Amino acid sequence: MGHCNSLLLSLLLGLVSLSAAEDDHGFNFPVKKLIGDFNLFPPHDVNIARYPHSDVNKIVEKPLRFPNVLGSDDSALPLDDLAHRAGYYSIQHSRAARMFYFFFESRNSQEDPVVIWLTGGPGCSSELAVFYENGPFKIADNMSLVWNEHGWDKVSNLLYVDQPTGTGFSYSTDKRDIRHDEEGVSNDLYDFLQAFFAEHLEYAANDFFITGESYAGHYIPAFAARVHRGNKAKEGIHINLKGFAIGNGLTDPGIQYKAYPDYALDMGIIQQADHDRINKVMVPACEMAIKLCGTEGKIACTASYFVCNTIFNSIMSQAGDVNYYDIRKMCEGNLCYDFSNMEKYLNLKSVRDALGVGDIDFVSCSSTVYQAMLVDWMRNLEVGIPALLEDGINLLVYAGEYDLICNWLGNSRWVHAMEWSGQKEFGASPEVPFTVDNSEAGLLKNYGPLSFLKVHDAGHMVPMDQPKASLEMLKRWTRGTLSQPGDDVEKSFVAEL
Repeated sequence: MGHCNSLLLSLLLGLVSLSAAEDDHGFNFPVKKLIGDFNLFPPHDVNIARYPHSDVNKIVEKPLRFPNVLGSDDSALPLDDLAHRAGYYSIQHSRAARMFYFFFESRNSQEDPVVIWLTGGPGCSSELAVFYENGPFKIADNMSLVWNEHGWDKVSNLLYVDQPTGTGFSYSTDKRDIRHDEEGVSNDLYDFLQAFFAEHLEYAANDFFITGESYAGHYIPAFAARVHRGNKAKEGIHINLKGFAIGNGLTDPGIQYKAYPDYALDMGIIQQADHDRINKVMVPACEMAIKLCGTEGKIACTASYFVCNTIFNSIMSQAGDVNYYDIRKMCEGNLCYDFSNMEKYLNLKSVRDALGVGDIDFVSCSSTVYQAMLVDWMRNLEVGIPALLEDGINLLVYAGEYDLICNWLGNSRWVHAMEWSGQKEFGASPEVPFTVDNSEAGLLKNYGPLSFLKVHDAGHMVPMDQPKASLEMLKRWTRGTLSQPGDDVEKSFVAEL
């Protein structure tokens, strides 16, 4: 059987070459292009520090006061009254790894839920979300900070981590600490949470939610399962896990890659002939490759990444310069998005002093981490979710409707295909408007602990494209009222004060 599989693997790699020959863009689904599209050019591929910090404590943090915070948000407490922190966690099961994190206390109440956010990539820093999506501040062109009126800290205590090791300000002095799979990623995150709550017992009893987007569609289910397993085994501090949310994520590649040609055809990106050709040649090859990944291990999983991404690259060869994170927009050169102000700001000496990062380089997106995780890419992370649902842990999957790369159609299909006790009832549940300010901001399906939300007028980064709707989504979901129309956050925030 192993010999047959080896022959099949050789055949699949041959199909990759054949597809690449047909495709002007080849099969190099490129990390450097992805980083270039974000206009991010870190000086190093990964954060391997030569001179580590000398401390040996698990958590080393300092009160965070960013310089040059302009103005005030009418709904915010005075900045000095809020607990903002930046710190490092010495990863317990590593040789020499340190995980960098931010903590922002809720502008509303310390008793609000604790929400952790994971940025994808894999290998992109959570500072992308801090400053461009749902953090308390945004960066102005003059390198000052302004309050984000739709920051998720309006309704939650927010944690952001730079992970896996080598991402953002997280670092190691030993390259062997670079992670390759979800076991390593989720164990590091779980150990960090244990250390964080041990340091901050005042938040330990709060409701806890895991959120994130893109490749975090892999991280989040694995991390949620790890937390739940730790709670059941009474390993340490009980973490009050209530739910996890995946935004425009990659969770079940077997289903999601098959949805690419259908979504592209529906949105007018490709023609029917292109759709039929991809479905005839590339989709079956991808299906075989994913099956091999499940049985043959690392080499087959890496091969399946290249095999399956011929589907995406073939679509992009027809799409031209469309921004595959938001197909309403075009890419001008390599500047689909310009996040360069983040790197400029984080390299200011006053900012680095405030963060306590010393001489550690900031790696916005690490190609080394990205490549290390290729063996993990095509694995199905949906498999661990049903057990969480059965134990009453809530899942919200949401997706902006104009994202191609982790499109809403593929996400909807894996959510509907997932086998659990409520599968039939979820499938039969009505699709209802998700309204914000009496306007339809999306379409929602819900049954029991499972919810799926298609967000209107948004691409890959929903909190950036629809900040008010995403804040309202988080508020209602964490309060168990997602399917109920409600007042917007600003109005209810004032009432609660």
